[in-house]
Amino acid sequence: MSVTLEFMARRRLGAFSYEAEFTASSNEILVLYGHSGAGKSLTLQFIAGLLRPEQGRIALRGTPVFDAGAGINVPPQRRSIGYVVQELALFEHLDVAGNVAFGIPKGRDRAARTRELLGLLGIAGFEARRPATLSGGQRQRVALARALAREAPLLLLDEPFSALDDSLRNAMRRELLRLRSELGLTILFVTHDLREAHFLADRIAVFDGGRLLQLGTREEVFRRPASRRVGELTGVANIWNGVVAESEGESVTVDVEGARLRAHPAGRALAPGERVDVMVRAERVNLRRDMQASSSRRNTVPAAIVAEFAYGSSHVLQMQPEGAGPRIEVEIAARPYEVLGIPERRLFNVEIDPADIHLVPAAPGSGGEATT
Repeated sequence: MSVTLEFMARRRLGAFSYEAEFTASSNEILVLYGHSGAGKSLTLQFIAGLLRPEQGRIALRGTPVFDAGAGINVPPQRRSIGYVVQELALFEHLDVAGNVAFGIPKGRDRAARTRELLGLLGIAGFEARRPATLSGGQRQRVALARALAREAPLLLLDEPFSALDDSLRNAMRRELLRLRSELGLTILFVTHDLREAHFLADRIAVFDGGRLLQLGTREEVFRRPASRRVGELTGVANIWNGVVAESEGESVTVDVEGARLRAHPAGRALAPGERVDVMVRAERVNLRRDMQASSSRRNTVPAAIVAEFAYGSSHVLQMQPEGAGPRIEVEIAARPYEVLGIPERRLFNVEIDPADIHLVPAAPGSGGEATT
């Protein structure tokens, strides 16, 4: 897969320091994920040419549009990039056709190209409407059509669906996947919505405090966070301090608040006595009504429900072990919740597969002394 974007930039803005380096490939949706102020939108502004890095190099399809060392800084209008900002910035004095035609390069049949784009986005017949008369979803489609009008290989989207209600957001996300498939676009999509990142991303770039903490496939980032901080940002509910008690082959036993949990860590070997951060996603934890000790290699901990939260299609349970061990959060879908009879009982065997326990070296100050 060919590389559409090469990006490396550094800049200090007051007390905020930014530094990141990555590439984006053709026909890829790369989601820039993180909290507000993490540096996601700043990344798009550097790529679009609205802000200039102090150091770095940005290239589109191998051609530099910014190179601090070579003195290259191509103006935004010549960078061949489609850009949709959160506020959309439609021209209120122009009708829909005028807004879309504004982005069409000279030399093209603007009327024909406008009709083509409006049909592609499902808003044919809206040519004469002014933006103020459109719904939120229709305005989003006009903004996308105007960005696509530039016929650019790279589309930058800065939280474009954040102002929409849930049903419209879901519809626009599916629309974006369809457009990527049909047009072969490379898309950089900024969001702080975890579900949106999971739904759209081929790869995820996790930003925090102006730094790129991890870049990987959706599965890599969600299942194997590079650090405790990435785990916190990507919604890992169970993050515990642990100490390696035993190490044998590809398996280790970790002491977590007096409970011994088996894990299969990937990557470097972990030595006994080493402090680790232990991460388990809530949706990877199982519940068993059978309270007998398990003969399988899975970890089982008898625990009682001490708090419960309902979210319509799922339930979140906080479980306190009957003996030693940390509080465990479990996310369970509505149907298994009913089948297990959870409303009628409090005590279950909590079951965690060793493959679902992710270990990383302990972050500074995270604790992790063994319980004896």
